[in-house]
Amino acid sequence: MSHITKDINKVTGAVIGISGKLILYALVILLLAEGITRGYAFGHSLFYESSVEQAPGRDITVTVPQGQKDADTIHELKIDGLIDNELAMRVQMKFYDYEIHPGTYTLNTSMSSKKMLQILNEKVEEGEDTAS
Repeated sequence: MSHITKDINKVTGAVIGISGKLILYALVILLLAEGITRGYAFGHSLFYESSVEQAPGRDITVTVPQGQKDADTIHELKIDGLIDNELAMRVQMKFYDYEIHPGTYTLNTSMSSKKMLQILNEKVEEGEDTAS
């Protein structure tokens, strides 16, 4: 191999190495930016009192049968259009130490998820309807 070929190979290797590092750094920066953005949005949904609709909203009756899992109840709230984020509500439930008790509840789309959890945390007597 000639001396010129060796020099070309060195330069090409250096360019490829630098390009690879730049691509790696760009990917790390993009992942960090996306992670920070999503983390902020999730934290915001946990601690900011937001609702699905503005007041007066719509009243929706929710029945929680005996033995139903909390995750299933929260999923039904999402399907009914009462909440936006199931995971945020599950974390709020654990963070604020709430339980979901069986019963029939009237919830409103203008309620925050924390207010809904407060209502679902109340024990309903037989034949009683918990209104907003």
